[in-house]
Amino acid sequence: MIVPDVSQNAVAVADHYDDLDPVYRRVWGEHVHHGLWATGRETPADAVEALVDTVGDRLHLKPGEACADIGCGYGSTARQLAATRAVGVTGMTLSTEQAQYAAAHPVPDVDIHLRDWLSNGLPDASVDAAWAIESSEHMVDKPTFFTEAHRVLSPGGRLVVCAWLAETDAGRWKIRHLLEPICREGRLPSMGTREEYEAMALAAGFAIADYEDVSHRVARTWTICGRRLVKALLVDREIRRLAFGSRNRISVLIFPRLILAYRTGAMRYGIFTLSKAREDGARREPGDSTQPERA
Repeated sequence: MIVPDVSQNAVAVADHYDDLDPVYRRVWGEHVHHGLWATGRETPADAVEALVDTVGDRLHLKPGEACADIGCGYGSTARQLAATRAVGVTGMTLSTEQAQYAAAHPVPDVDIHLRDWLSNGLPDASVDAAWAIESSEHMVDKPTFFTEAHRVLSPGGRLVVCAWLAETDAGRWKIRHLLEPICREGRLPSMGTREEYEAMALAAGFAIADYEDVSHRVARTWTICGRRLVKALLVDREIRRLAFGSRNRISVLIFPRLILAYRTGAMRYGIFTLSKAREDGARREPGDSTQPERA
């Protein structure tokens, strides 16, 4: 695991998102996650929604299923999948600002809570499917992130995790100048490799149905966000104050650092599809106990 030289915890994560809430909504939008490009001609909004659709497809969501959105942000992913897949979603976020925004934009079958996933309070085997889009990185205790997901999923349940990952065996320069600062500036208590995530998932009882590295399809997110931030800084005094004067001020190097981390392979973006065994030991589709990788 890559661990920042300044310890991060759930309080720091919540404070970061609450303090910079206007910046995040201006630069990232309501989804607060990467876009996924297939042809390169998609708009940023289309690419962001494509990532959500990909998660829904890999979960094989069925109408009426109960779902959990782990680290739901403003609730946009939950709202999209509730509308397009006719599922019920319980979402959880650490951020008061995000929870309030979600409460101000209610939709049927979506329930957003201000709650830490590591103490989620959901009953055992109460959820058919769950997803974590770029939220596991903020978990202080990543093994418990997986064990809690396994606990709340019903037999045969599915979990998709979209995660920022560190390059396996990243060199000292990449760790010192790219990965460690990204963890510190992004309030990540740690950043794991593909192998570390898979080991934690297996230890929690999951089978790994699929893994795909989509780094090259999401990387342009950071050039887009960088341009949006520059434009916002030029025209909005409040954004300038938050970006440069708040306790969670943005490092001027964060966007170049992220762009370089992708281009050098120091940082990867992976999508894991996991399944929980049925009571009879069989696995729900998709997948089996193998661990394929798609290019």
